[in-house]
Amino acid sequence: MIRRPTEETRLGMADMGETRSEASDLFDDLYWQAQSQVIVEDDSFLEQIVAGAELPVLLAAIAAALRDTSYLPADLVPPLTPMDTEPVPHGGMTSDQQAKAAALALTGLQRMREARIDSVDMLPDEAVREILRYLSGGRDEWTNMLTHELDIAEHKGGRPAWKFDEIAQGREFLTLIVGAGVSGLAAAYRYAQAGIPFVLIEATKTVGGTWAKNTYPGVRLDTPTFGYSYSFAQRGDWPNQFARGSEILGYLRDVADRAGITDQIEFSTRLVRLRWDEDARLWEATTRDGDGVEKLRRFAAVVSAVGQLDRPNIPEVAGAELYRGVAMHTQEWDHDVDVAGKRVAVIGTGASAYQVVPAIVEEVDALVVFQRSAPWMLPAPNYHHPVTDTFTWLRRKVPHYAQWYRLWVILTGIPGRAHTVTAQENWAGTPLSISPKNQQLRDYLSARVEAQLASRPDLLEHAIPDYPPGAKRMLRDNEVWAAALRSDKTTLVTEAVERFTETGIVDAAGQEHEIDVVVYATGFKPSDYLDEVEVIGRGGREIHEFWAGDARAYNGVTVPGFPNLFLVYGPNVGGVVAGSLHFMLERAVEYSLAAIREVLTRQVAAIDVRPEALDRFVKWVDEGNRKMAWGQPYVRTWYQNMRGRVSQIWPYTNVDYWDITESVVEDDYEFLT
Repeated sequence: MIRRPTEETRLGMADMGETRSEASDLFDDLYWQAQSQVIVEDDSFLEQIVAGAELPVLLAAIAAALRDTSYLPADLVPPLTPMDTEPVPHGGMTSDQQAKAAALALTGLQRMREARIDSVDMLPDEAVREILRYLSGGRDEWTNMLTHELDIAEHKGGRPAWKFDEIAQGREFLTLIVGAGVSGLAAAYRYAQAGIPFVLIEATKTVGGTWAKNTYPGVRLDTPTFGYSYSFAQRGDWPNQFARGSEILGYLRDVADRAGITDQIEFSTRLVRLRWDEDARLWEATTRDGDGVEKLRRFAAVVSAVGQLDRPNIPEVAGAELYRGVAMHTQEWDHDVDVAGKRVAVIGTGASAYQVVPAIVEEVDALVVFQRSAPWMLPAPNYHHPVTDTFTWLRRKVPHYAQWYRLWVILTGIPGRAHTVTAQENWAGTPLSISPKNQQLRDYLSARVEAQLASRPDLLEHAIPDYPPGAKRMLRDNEVWAAALRSDKTTLVTEAVERFTETGIVDAAGQEHEIDVVVYATGFKPSDYLDEVEVIGRGGREIHEFWAGDARAYNGVTVPGFPNLFLVYGPNVGGVVAGSLHFMLERAVEYSLAAIREVLTRQVAAIDVRPEALDRFVKWVDEGNRKMAWGQPYVRTWYQNMRGRVSQIWPYTNVDYWDITESVVEDDYEFLT
C-alpha cells in the first residue's frame, strides 16, 4: 500500500525547525522534509543543472518523484567502476551513457516542472527493488542493506517492529546506555522506539562524544559528509562536502533534541563499575557524578557506547614534568591559549596533525613538526569546499535528492577502495606495496607528493612513506599539508622526541628546540575498550582479564560470560577504506535489540554468547584482516592491539555485516533462566 502524508503534515514539516511529526515518524527520519520548492526555471537553466548533477542519483530521484522507473533504462545502469583514489563520477558511466542520461534527466525535470511535483511518497516494494537494482548495477544482494537506508521504502527497517509492552507487559527491564556520542544516541533512539525503559548516562556535560571533545583548529571529517549521518536523521542541508567538527557536533545535538533524548540524559555521570549478580540475573552498576558521589543501581541490560577514539595517547617522554610551557593533546585543546606569535611543536603527523598544522601555520612564529612516519594522502581537492550551487538547487527542487545522494555515497562505499589495499600472495614488492594495484596506487600518490615538494628535496626525502598505502589511515590531500611544510616557519624533524627541558624539546640527534606550546597529535588508545571501567561478569571474571589485551566480541557486540552486555562500536567494526560507520553502529544497536527481544519472548533472564561462536567469528575476521594492507606482519598501526592482532578494523563490507547480524542465531547463545 502506498501511503501519502497529509497536507497538514506536509506543511508542518516544511519548517526544518520542527522536532517530531507524523511524517517524520512515518518515514523514520527526524529530518524528513515533505515538501520541496516547485521547479520554475527555464530549460537553459535546467540544462546547466543536469550538467553539474551526479546523473545516476538524479535519475533515481526523478523516477521516485514521478513514480516512473522508465527513467532507469538498462543501457544507463552505472557500471560502478571501483574508485582507486577519488569517487568515479556518475559511477563510471561512459561518455555516451552520460549524454543519454543527461537528456533523459532533462525531460524528467521538465515533466516535474509541468506537473508542479513538490513531494515524494512511499514507494511500493517493487519500485524500491527496481531503483536499487539500477543504482547498484544489478547487485541484488545489496538490496536489503540499502533498503535500511531509504526513507521512502515501505520496509525501510531499522525501527523495531515490536514494542516492549506488547511482548513483556509488566516485566521490569531497565537498560543502562553508557555514552551520549554517535553510538549512544543511536542506541537511545532505537530503544525508545521499542519502548524499552532506559537510563542514558554521559561522563561529560554535553552531547556529542568525540565531536564535543575535539575542537582543535581545523577539525573536520576526513570522509564525505553525506556518508556520516544516521539513517533516521538524514539531514540534507549540509554546508560543506567534508563537514567541520562544529557542524557534526551541531548535528548530533540537534538529533538529540529532535528525538527528545537530551532531557533524558544524566550528564556528568561516569560509569565506574559493573558487576553481574548471578542470583538476581542483573547488572549492578556503580556510577559517579560530577561531585564524586557514587550511586549503585541495577539494570537488566547494559549497552556500552563509549567509543574507541576517546582516550588520548600521550607518550611518556623523559623530563616532561620539567617543561614550563603549555602542553596539550589535540582532544584537550585549550582555547584560552593563543598560539599566535608562539613557537609551537606538533608531535605526530596523523589525522589531527594534518588538520592542525595547516590551520595554525600562518599564525605562529615558528612551527616544529615531529614526524615518526610520513602519511599517505588521497587526493581531495574539495576537502575545504562547500557543497556546490547545483547540489543546493537540486536539494531544494527535487524531492529527496539529498537523501538519494546520501544513499549513493553509502552504496559506492560498499566496495570502496578495498581492492587497492588487498594483498596478493607472494607479491615481490613487499614491504613497500602488497599487490600490483597497491603498487600502482603507491606510484600515483608518490608522484603527487613529489610534485608538491619538488622545490624542497630536503622535505621530499622524508615525505614518501616506507609502508604500503592503506597500511595506516590515509589522509585527505588538498595540498595544504605540503604547503604548510614548505612554509619558512616550519621545521620538519624526523628524529624521535628524546626529552623535555624547561624551555623545549631535545630530539634524538641532540638538537634542542625552543618551544612555547607543545601539541600532542598522537592519537588515542582505541584498543583499550572500557579501560576505565571494572566489568565483572559470570564467575567473578573481569572483562579485561578475559580479553588479556586482545578485545574480542561476537559480531562486535557480545562477549562470553557477560550476559545482556552489548557493545556498540565494539572490536572489529571500524571501516577505513569501505563502508559507512553509522550503518555499522546502527546495525550493532539493532542486533542488541534483537537479542533483547529473544530474552523477552523466551521469558528468560539473559542471553550470553557461547565462546565457540566468538572464536569462529574472530577467526573469520582475522582471516579477512590478514589479506589487507594493515594486516601484514611487518606493519605496525593503531589498528592493532598490544597482542599485534588487528582488533579495530572490519575487513569486509557493510553488506557482510548486514548478513551476519540479520538474526540472533539460537545455537550461538545460551539463554539464562
